[in-house]
Amino acid sequence: MIEENDRILLCGRKREYFVTAGEGRFSTDKGILELSELVGKNAGDEIKTHLGDPFRIKIPRPTDFFSYAKRTGAPMLPKDIGLVIAYTGMNHKDRVLDAGTGSAIAAIYFGGIAESVVTWEQREEFASVCRKNINDAGLCNVEVKTGDVLEEKGVFDIVHHDLTITPEHIVHAFECLKPGGYLAAYTPFLEHTFTVIDTAEDLFTEVVCHETIGRELTRTKRGTRPSTRVCHSGYITVCRK
Repeated sequence: MIEENDRILLCGRKREYFVTAGEGRFSTDKGILELSELVGKNAGDEIKTHLGDPFRIKIPRPTDFFSYAKRTGAPMLPKDIGLVIAYTGMNHKDRVLDAGTGSAIAAIYFGGIAESVVTWEQREEFASVCRKNINDAGLCNVEVKTGDVLEEKGVFDIVHHDLTITPEHIVHAFECLKPGGYLAAYTPFLEHTFTVIDTAEDLFTEVVCHETIGRELTRTKRGTRPSTRVCHSGYITVCRK
């Protein structure tokens, strides 16, 4: 059941809106929605605008936060986050260290899977946005810390880095990991990727680098073909202690 201040996705004909249940009104091109009507309803229920147009209620998932949450920069793409989860075997028993929180999109995905997540963001103004996004996602197992991740002294099953990486970050990740644990480092440029690989090979038992590529299909009346949009997004190096 939806409670006051819950984040909700309202879906109409060719329109979606990311709103907060509670006081106030929300104006659309189909009329005005009373947000108080959301409280007490469930996923799949409908509310109508003052003009009678219906909107169906959906409970947001991490994919919706990628699309609609407030951003502090460009987040990792879902396909890249999925590779981190898949190649580290992230599960409900894991403690995860995440660095370079950004908009907290990766932390929100991880928080829905892992036992707990500690995520570090250097800039306080970004960290405040992260905390709000995580709170909107209804996650109480994700902690946002402000400062340099090199200050972290905990022990973790998985370390994930999405930041301007240095050899010190790789050494620190190794020290934070349990035996058998994984480091997954996302890097946008080959130069940063080489930093990860060259440092990790002297520490970890396994080091594998993946170029992340994905391409959608475009289907029209003329036919179907791969999208012409750029399919490369970066590199993920997965290292096992």
